[in-house]
Amino acid sequence: MNRSTTRFPGTLRTLRPLAGMVLALSIGAAQAESILFVGNSFTYAQGSSVMQFNPGSVTDLNGTGIGGIPALFKAFTAQAGLSYDVSLETVGGSGLDLHYNTKMDLINKPWDRVVLQSYSTLDASQPGNPAKLIQYSGLLADALHAQNAGVKINLMATWSRADQTYPPSGAWYGQSIYKMAEDVYTGYLQADQASDKIDGVIPVGLAWNRAMSQGFADTNPYDGIDAGKVKLWASDNYHASMYGSYLEALTIFGKITGLDPRSLGVGETSAAQLGISEAQVRVMQQLAFEQLAAPVPEPSTWAMLMAGVGLLALWRRRSAVAAHPSRLSST
Repeated sequence: MNRSTTRFPGTLRTLRPLAGMVLALSIGAAQAESILFVGNSFTYAQGSSVMQFNPGSVTDLNGTGIGGIPALFKAFTAQAGLSYDVSLETVGGSGLDLHYNTKMDLINKPWDRVVLQSYSTLDASQPGNPAKLIQYSGLLADALHAQNAGVKINLMATWSRADQTYPPSGAWYGQSIYKMAEDVYTGYLQADQASDKIDGVIPVGLAWNRAMSQGFADTNPYDGIDAGKVKLWASDNYHASMYGSYLEALTIFGKITGLDPRSLGVGETSAAQLGISEAQVRVMQQLAFEQLAAPVPEPSTWAMLMAGVGLLALWRRRSAVAAHPSRLSST
């Protein structure tokens, strides 16, 4: 059966009328929903001005004073009349294994929402292998559910790295620029399906693919940037630029809130602060909307994904017991 439902949770929603927004703001402090972002430099936006965007609006649990994608998310939700208490726990160059093994005193709390993002190649030593992501996203989900059975956990699938695609040293050398993001997304889908405590994948990398395939963004920074296009990567051709970060935050916003990113409007205030034009905002909001509204994978695709998950099921159950069960308790 063709599953044509959108990727938005529930039905696609637009912003409430002004009266509803005022009411939401007036009671927001008492009803703020807590959300934690766990990740690395792809979450804190290294290499772009977004890294230092409004750091005072969010709580950096590591005390490093970062705003990053969580601060952009916070700004979007405030403009939408929503109240979120936003925190982040990020360590550059890390996977979810580092956060589970060294940061549980900060993470293991009763959050309402959590967004988990792991290493950009899935595994630093074995690019493309989702086993470590599957293991540690599952362990984190188990721990967080023990703290709050109602917590909603999303995984964030990141983008194709140009430096992993075009230079001969790259793990995806010689393949399409779209392929790494597709492989990473598949790995995150496997992690989602391996745990009944994970509530879906945020397709940031696929939104980047859409931006490139529709001609908004350049596909190869190593041969120059085509006229009229933006560069999604930062100067290292690895991290996200201001544009890549903005599209990332829009995609997260739509997935977490269920709101249409286009409802923020071209006058969205963060874009003006960052120097992004209204025309560019309009296109990126549309791209995020289209990606979030894209059909979910067909059953045959899920069967293929689950075949890989099944090979890891027994190992993961054993790992959950053996990997320091004390970390699953409150700290």
